[in-house]
Amino acid sequence: MFALRLYSLLPIIVALPSLLEGARILAIFPYPGPSQYINVVPYLKTLASRGHEVTSVNAFPQKKPVKNFRDIAVLEVFQSYDDIISEVSEAKNSWDENNFINEFFISVTKAVLNNAEVQRELLPHGKAQYDLIIVEALRTDALYGFAAHFNAPIIGISTFGTDWNIDELVGNTAPLSYIPLVTAGLSDRMTYWERVHNFVETSVAWVNWKLKYHPVQVKLYEQYFPHVAKKVPLVELSRNFSLVLLNQHFSLSFPRPYVPNMIEVGGLHISHKPAPLPKDLEDFIEGAGSAGVIYFSLGSNIKSKDLPEERRQMLLKTFASLPQRVLWKFENDQLPGKPSNVFLSKWFPQPDILAHPNVKLFITHGGLLSTIESIHHGKPVLGLPFFYDQFLNVERAKRAGFGLGLDHKEMTSEELKNTIQRLLTESSFATTAQQMSARYRDQPMSPQETAVWWTEYVLRHKGAHHMRVAAQDLSFVEYHNLDVLGTFVGIIVIVLVAATLIVCKLFGLGKSQKVCNRKKLKDQ
Repeated sequence: MFALRLYSLLPIIVALPSLLEGARILAIFPYPGPSQYINVVPYLKTLASRGHEVTSVNAFPQKKPVKNFRDIAVLEVFQSYDDIISEVSEAKNSWDENNFINEFFISVTKAVLNNAEVQRELLPHGKAQYDLIIVEALRTDALYGFAAHFNAPIIGISTFGTDWNIDELVGNTAPLSYIPLVTAGLSDRMTYWERVHNFVETSVAWVNWKLKYHPVQVKLYEQYFPHVAKKVPLVELSRNFSLVLLNQHFSLSFPRPYVPNMIEVGGLHISHKPAPLPKDLEDFIEGAGSAGVIYFSLGSNIKSKDLPEERRQMLLKTFASLPQRVLWKFENDQLPGKPSNVFLSKWFPQPDILAHPNVKLFITHGGLLSTIESIHHGKPVLGLPFFYDQFLNVERAKRAGFGLGLDHKEMTSEELKNTIQRLLTESSFATTAQQMSARYRDQPMSPQETAVWWTEYVLRHKGAHHMRVAAQDLSFVEYHNLDVLGTFVGIIVIVLVAATLIVCKLFGLGKSQKVCNRKKLKDQ
């Protein structure tokens, strides 16, 4: 019996040394948007707690030391960031919008590669060595050069789910007939004209990136990684991802196909158990009684204090007329005219607030992290989207039935109040939110456990190349069978041309014969 038990434990005993051996991990998440780093930092810290040595290139270094976790701060990415946020919400045509977004990605890439500590420790003349590279997979392709430089497998994380650009990293299929562009604000159930719109918008984004901005990333890669660029072209490196982790889940949006090395981990940042709220906050929420509390936050990029004065006064007027209490994330200490039922703070523990049973509604900008947190805790939402994927997230909330949306620039106080009252009084919104929460939570492992397991799977299997689909090795023409279609079209064209020539020749001979016969008759 003892021998049998020992035999059953043999696989664990054999694997134990590799499980105990920590890997050296380089994580690159340099974007100045706080929410993107908030999404991944619990995952990175969990890897550090499991004995891996994590070096994180980011814009938000830790305030307190974390064991096995080291920051390389790239604060240069904040230059002109406020101007970028204000400009991105302005209306642009598709080409200009893609220019703006891709210029931003170029500036982030340059900021990382020109950072003094990055150049000293990580670039070709540095002495560091890493076993795994983890990057935010978002059009900073030159940074993928660290994988070739360290000869290490690379894992991508997308904090907003996936799009055509991320799909290409692992050869994932994404039919435009029901996979909408993230910025298009469409669902998977598109009308004919919506499919036309989706096709055009995606094509513009693809052409803009491929013809104008990807070549810039290639030049940066060749400039900063010259020793590997000659051996491994960037286009090949960009198709060599071992794994892509997506901050999305089918229960939050819609089902779609994924290749084996594309894993959904939506809600990666959410902890299992909410933390206790500060006493003043707890007292304010409990003091609202049965009327409940509304939580209002525009996230980390949009600041309420920067809203036009007319918009702020409209919000104050609306909140003052409500029987509910309101928690408002407001970035100044004072707000003249603040009603007594409003609690201001520059920062709130958002997931812990949404977990409180007396919080009845979340008024949000519609960011993906906020949307996932609202579903996780079963709260209906009122979306006020500003840019990028926020319109898509609010549209999904409306179609799923757990939220409504308004135009923050045009809404009136009466319209806002009526929408809030509808969300609070019509039970279908709260019921749908709770049903979605139950579906989302019904997973075999938490998103963080899933992400960590697959990360260590890649380490255990030396890059897990067996998960790669053949599509990662195909060109655009080969992937879409354009060469095969071209062959068939060519054959058809050749047959049609040949048939036309034969008919013309026969017709010409027949006509010539008639002319000859007429001439003979005339001569006779």
